[in-house]
Amino acid sequence: MCSARETEHPYVLRLREVEAWIAGHVELTGPLELVHKRPWGSVWQVPMGSGLAWVKVCAPVQAFEPRLTAALASRWPGLLPEVLAHNGERGWLLLADGGKRLGFGVGPEPWLSLLPAYAELQRGETAHVAEHLDAGVPDRRLAGAPSLYEQMLTHDLPLSAADYARLRAFGPGFARLCDELAAASVPETMQHDDLHGNNVCSYNGVARILDWGDSCISHPFLTLFVTFLHLEKMEGQARGDPWFTRLRDAYLEPWGQPGELRETFELAQRLGPFAHVFKELRVLDAIPEKKRHFLRDLPDILARCIAIAA
Repeated sequence: MCSARETEHPYVLRLREVEAWIAGHVELTGPLELVHKRPWGSVWQVPMGSGLAWVKVCAPVQAFEPRLTAALASRWPGLLPEVLAHNGERGWLLLADGGKRLGFGVGPEPWLSLLPAYAELQRGETAHVAEHLDAGVPDRRLAGAPSLYEQMLTHDLPLSAADYARLRAFGPGFARLCDELAAASVPETMQHDDLHGNNVCSYNGVARILDWGDSCISHPFLTLFVTFLHLEKMEGQARGDPWFTRLRDAYLEPWGQPGELRETFELAQRLGPFAHVFKELRVLDAIPEKKRHFLRDLPDILARCIAIAA
């Protein structure tokens, strides 16, 4: 499928291997088309006899994603795209077409039905936490969060000396917040950590969640920090908008009485920026310095951490 004019560069050789693997599972009708190439993984469109598929080749930092996606899709087939094949050793994932991305500019309404379904997945996956950790899903449970906080402070972050000092002084306060959240007795489980409109697609009117490569095992309520952040920044929803209350309660409903969980939810939102920084730094540490511009959201997330620590 590769052009004969291409040289046998390692990239080309690997692409040939990927194509040969794909051809063992579906009928290829043309060359793969690169959709995007990132330091943590690349995605190609796969033309095949019955339509389109998508292949993701994960870098080592997200090599757990194919196994994780396959496991979740087997238990929650209506909430993830169909997995046509996966190779956990090589980090390859072949997905059936999931439909059109939700994207941005559609408003908050689609999340009203998606968030409760996602919460049900999280609740169900509490039974598989050990399995996920054994398969390489990052462990960011609350017990280890203070250690991750200390590791964060060892990085050369885009912060002033005064802001570094604020974060250092906030260390004990951060640990207390983690203890308080842990005491709320909501079980730790799968946490997508990048749940926004570009990672949701719709097929025949059914929303499905993509891109589980940033996932971890952690407190479930931390997920909505990213979702709400994107509703604010990309959809223009003001934080006081009643939609945030509706979405919060819709998400909390599968966990119990929303009125009894709102305080715990708000505590998780205070810790959300820090949890997201921990995820960003894991990727940062694994990619070449010249490619770190891909993590362009880090300064904004750090600013939110500083606001909480102040």
